Amino acid sequence: MPEVNFYDEVDDSLLKFAVIISKADGKWVFCKHKERDTYEIPGGHREEGELILDTAKRELREETGAIDFNIKPICVYSVKGKTRVNKNENDESYGMLYVADIFLFEEIHSEIEKIIFTDELVDDWTYPLIQPKLIEEAQKRGFL
Repeated sequence: MPEVNFYDEVDDSLLKFAVIISKADGKWVFCKHKERDTYEIPGGHREEGELILDTAKRELREETGAIDFNIKPICVYSVKGKTRVNKNENDESYGMLYVADIFLFEEIHSEIEKIIFTDELVDDWTYPLIQPKLIEEAQKRGFL
């Protein structure tokens, strides 16, 4: 089972992902990938030479269609253990966790089939052992 850890900071070169806990009009925003029947928090991989904040903004725009939003960093998170990204039990991958309030959307042109807006957290998570923990940490730190 993957282990999720939280840090105030790590070396920038370790940050490979950005995940953005998002709300619009007070409702949670979740994405459904075209190839899955589950929902997830917007986010994705950092591109070569990209600032991690730019990764977060790009992924939020690509996965939700958000074009007007406020975004703030929460903390660094890591996932240790075998996952789709980590090939071995001892591998640890790092990402930056953000929170965003979205005010305006445009049409999505990406691998995302649709986004949903909900008052409650989803039950059918794509990453059930990871993403609920990210939301819990954001709540503990007073961001939600």
